[in-house]
Amino acid sequence: MSTDGLLKALNDSNRYLDIVEKQHLGKSEAEWLIETTVSNFARYYNSGFIEYRKSVAEAGDFAAVEWTGRGATFKDALGREFIDCLGGFGLFNLGWAHPKVVRAVQAQLEKSPLPTQELLDPLRGMLAHLLAEITPGDIQYSFFVSSGTEAVEGAMKLARLYTRKSGFIAAVRGFHGKTAGSLSLTGKAAFRRSAMPLHNSVFHVPYGDADAVEQQLHIAREVGNDIAAVVMEPVQGEAGAIVPPDDFWPRLRHLCNEYDVLLIADEVQTGMGRTGKLWGIEHWNVVPDIITSAKALGGGVMPIGAFMSTPKIWSVMNSNPFIHTSTTGGNPLACAAAIAAINVTLEENIVEQAAVKGEYFIKQLKEIAAHHTDIYAYITGKGLLIGQHFVNDDVGYAVASGLFKRGVLISGTLNNSRVIRVEPPLVITHAEIDTILNRLEDTIQEIHAKISAPADVPSKVATNTIKAAEVNATTASAVA
Repeated sequence: MSTDGLLKALNDSNRYLDIVEKQHLGKSEAEWLIETTVSNFARYYNSGFIEYRKSVAEAGDFAAVEWTGRGATFKDALGREFIDCLGGFGLFNLGWAHPKVVRAVQAQLEKSPLPTQELLDPLRGMLAHLLAEITPGDIQYSFFVSSGTEAVEGAMKLARLYTRKSGFIAAVRGFHGKTAGSLSLTGKAAFRRSAMPLHNSVFHVPYGDADAVEQQLHIAREVGNDIAAVVMEPVQGEAGAIVPPDDFWPRLRHLCNEYDVLLIADEVQTGMGRTGKLWGIEHWNVVPDIITSAKALGGGVMPIGAFMSTPKIWSVMNSNPFIHTSTTGGNPLACAAAIAAINVTLEENIVEQAAVKGEYFIKQLKEIAAHHTDIYAYITGKGLLIGQHFVNDDVGYAVASGLFKRGVLISGTLNNSRVIRVEPPLVITHAEIDTILNRLEDTIQEIHAKISAPADVPSKVATNTIKAAEVNATTASAVA
């Protein structure tokens, strides 16, 4: 750092603020923004992202840099419009910039953006009250953080404090976050291996296999491994919208009672209506001991997460209120967004919308899959958390690429490269769904045409298709 460096930072920050404060960009401004963004990512953030996010195919020489959006559509810096079929991996349940959520945050911003940390801040209490009203069973208390992985970390700590046990049972291919504790639960070697060793006493079982959970609990009891909790997603998101057998969650509840361990439902992605129920676990009428939430809880406007539990379990927190703290978690801006998000979700019947639209979307996708068995393996999901499972990786990438160049943002999953996740804002219209389906059919026909091209042509065509697909298919990377 030097005087010249500080002066440059001042000048650069002025230029950046000028862009931040603009509602619209001219062509030269947009091109400057795109080039600067690519350069900044490559030089100062993570150059690897450029390989996965630099979506240039069918769009001239400029990467797609997001700019603004409303509802289920957004525009990049050059004004190109996309239908959002990714939804920020679960952030945008209420769509882009829902006006009621934005107004709530703006109103709070003008009063006090952050808390004193000493006085009682009213919005934190308001949000905790609302969550007690909308969560199943006798869940009553909440602690607020800023992300899903923090919510899972807090749930793990709470389970250990209450049970005085250290172990956990989680699922193969489950996803719970990438900080050390939550990563120990995540069931994918690609994420875990480089960070090993992680927390001890975490045991993984096949998702949906209650017999395997029972066997693991029995073995733990026999050999003296203390299990604090079983941690599962109601529907596995990153693994490809995997729905468990109908008896899975009821059996988990019974087993946890029998073996005196807690049941944690990780609703970071499935909560707030995503699966056609307010909480995914409600599909099976099961009440967990601890619930985690994040992503959509902030209404697509502010980052916020929470872990919630019953008065009995929360007693270990009440007896020492400083045993778990966060300087910025549950700040007034985030709480204002979450309060508005709950209000909108209930007032606009968002949960019911997700159920109806999800049923229609899944039905149509299954019909398409049945007609194109050379492309599709099968379709999974509940509500508007849907997985398109393809016959191989290359086909999945080609479908993602074809949709992207047709103005549909969609992406594969972190834990399964043969799956493209369909996770649009829950406010997406039926007309927009039909447009996506039509563009999907067009994409499939294009893939068929390339496959059936003369033998001496396709090597170059196919190579370009796959390269473009590899660039476009993972336009965004999930962060829990």
